[in-house]
Amino acid sequence: MYNETILVVEDDIPIKNFICYTLNAGGYKTMESGTGQGALSMLITESIDIMLLDLGLPDIDGMEVIKKVRQWSEMPIIVISARDQDKEKALALDTGADDYLTKPFSATELMARLRVAIRHFYKMNIKNQQTVFQVGSLCMDLEKHAVTLENKEIHVTPMEYNLLSLFMKNMGKVLTTHYILKEVWGANYGTDTQALRALMAGLRRKIEKNPAKPRYIITEIGVGYRMTDE
Repeated sequence: MYNETILVVEDDIPIKNFICYTLNAGGYKTMESGTGQGALSMLITESIDIMLLDLGLPDIDGMEVIKKVRQWSEMPIIVISARDQDKEKALALDTGADDYLTKPFSATELMARLRVAIRHFYKMNIKNQQTVFQVGSLCMDLEKHAVTLENKEIHVTPMEYNLLSLFMKNMGKVLTTHYILKEVWGANYGTDTQALRALMAGLRRKIEKNPAKPRYIITEIGVGYRMTDE
């Protein structure tokens, strides 16, 4: 059984009931709200660990809820929405969401995304102190400034190192191309993704056995990339 309390913000009652039933059956505690303002009030007065948020709420847009929450909290936020356009997903992630689940979705997919959010929930409390990151046989030691694969040190360029460290510190989280460009190249770089694609290709050649079918850094088509934390 789990101890996390999950706030489900959804105004469609059948969908909200399905989500809560699935989460409760999985051992999670749930709280519910059908409005954005109600959700914001509950986040202030209740002890909530994770939020599942519909964007199409009857009072305020879910994007505004994300913006307000991010002013004071880093809790994991999973967007659940019928808006399936890539630009909507990217906007939600850039605004501060951790993941995006498009309606309709299965109970299996919901629980899988939630497990990723929970891992992020626990890791984000120690990520500022953490200096060694590992996924599979890929390891990065920030103190030693070293990257190893299968216990063998590999050479990466300074830009590849910065890119990899960004992914390592955000394992399991979708990073949009806009966010990556801003973090790696700076806020004034612009929106040209050609340099990012070239840098990613070079990094994948060094860390992936088959760069065409990557294991570590997965492409989220039309949105960005995600480093697996499996």
